[in-house]
Parts: sequence; C-alpha cells; structure tokens
Amino acid sequence: MNWYIKVMKDYTNFDGRATRTEYWYFTMFNILFYIGASLVDVIIMVPIASMLYGLIVLLPGIAVLVRRLHDIGKTGWWILLSFVPVIGFVILIYFLVQDSHPDNEYGPNPKGR
Repeated sequence: MNWYIKVMKDYTNFDGRATRTEYWYFTMFNILFYIGASLVDVIIMVPIASMLYGLIVLLPGIAVLVRRLHDIGKTGWWILLSFVPVIGFVILIYFLVQDSHPDNEYGPNPKGR
C-alpha cells in the first residue's frame, strides 16, 4: 500500500525512475480499487464511482509509467506504443517487466540506494 500512496503523492513527477516493485504494486492496488469502485457503481446503478476513480488516477498512472520506462533507459514517448493494436501492448508489457538498468541519463539506479 505504501507504493500506491507514494505514487499518488508523486503524481506530477515525470522525472527520475520507478522500480518494478513501485510500478507493479501501484498497478495491483489500482486494479483492486477500480474493482471496488465498479462494485459501488453496480450497487448505486450509476457508473460515477469508477469514472471518478479513473480520472483521479490517470495522471499518477501516466507519471509512474514514464518513470518506469526511464528506469530501463527508455523515453516516456514509448507510451505511445500502446496505441498500436495488440503488438504495441505486448512490447510495452515486455518493457515493464524488465529489471532496472544501471545508472543512465534519467538518474542513478533506484535499487542501488
């Protein structure tokens, strides 16, 4: 849960690097909270909770994704690859599961701290 809170507090930071742990824990809690918001939508029969939650986590999600790409030495512009059907998503997932690269132009290796 600490990783989720860290990402939410650091939502305007597109510089630096994010480890796999930070990214994937954020993603896991994001999915769980979205499922919870969807259940609220079913109960009240209005899809407002999930849409509101999606808007709240949009910017932090993009920021942590950019920082994760920086961690493997890629620029944030690689996010645009997600707009290529199927293959773009597969390539992006491949990038996201890679281990941290040594120090690069985006900063020191966060695992070395």
